[in-house]
Amino acid sequence: MYEVVAREEMADGEIVSNEILAPQIAKKAKPGQFVIMIANERGERVPLTMAKVDKEKGTITVIYMVVGKSTRLFSSIKVGEGFRDVVGPLGSPTHIEKKDGTVICIGGGTALAVLHPITKAYFEAGNRVITIVGARTAKHLILEDEMRAVSTEFHICTDDGSKGYHGFGTDVMEQVIAKEKIAEVVAIGPVPMMKYTSSLTKKHGIPTVVSLNPIMIDGTGMCGGCRVTIDGKTKFACVDGPEFDGHQVDFDGLIRRLQAYNLEERCSDNEYCKLND
Repeated sequence: MYEVVAREEMADGEIVSNEILAPQIAKKAKPGQFVIMIANERGERVPLTMAKVDKEKGTITVIYMVVGKSTRLFSSIKVGEGFRDVVGPLGSPTHIEKKDGTVICIGGGTALAVLHPITKAYFEAGNRVITIVGARTAKHLILEDEMRAVSTEFHICTDDGSKGYHGFGTDVMEQVIAKEKIAEVVAIGPVPMMKYTSSLTKKHGIPTVVSLNPIMIDGTGMCGGCRVTIDGKTKFACVDGPEFDGHQVDFDGLIRRLQAYNLEERCSDNEYCKLND
């Protein structure tokens, strides 16, 4: 059992943070890598990127939105209880170096859990980092203080204008690009956001990194479930990624694959809710 040592509910319980005792994983984890977690012996394998790693305490922190059966099951685990399995670290870590120019880190929603350790690593490597974070509303904004602490310049955007800029983070990114020399953009969030960001940066010739989270099963490259098309070639997000050149990703194909089991996911969630009502 991988014990939950701390638990926090955000956005009125829609988003949950679990700090999990996993010393062997914490010892080797690097920014950009992820774990695959199972709640119990009948649970689904769910990939989640580590938002924080505490090597001294031997813990990792994952953050997820409660959207279906598996995440509802995850959210039911209390402090002192634990997950059946946590496997990792998986995937290739982010390539971090000092850049000749500004690095923009842009993300939204629960993807800020993925973006945080990457932003921190770029900042600690001596880069000028402009961070742009977005959320539907102010209450859905997570890791604000943590992201601000590892940013040279920090911007908040909300869809409804309840905090910061009223609009999309890509609007703010366009303003930054117009006045600064940008060495790289790291974009992590909903697929439409990453697609638009990559389209925009391609016009300006700015290298862009995105982190993909397709349907995934084993996480070791054997099942092929997480295949994505990169520059016309098939890649596996679990071992070749999860990070890729945003200008080479077939985002439309990724969207279709992510929607493949929408009906089954809704049915499973409805049945779980009825059983636990």
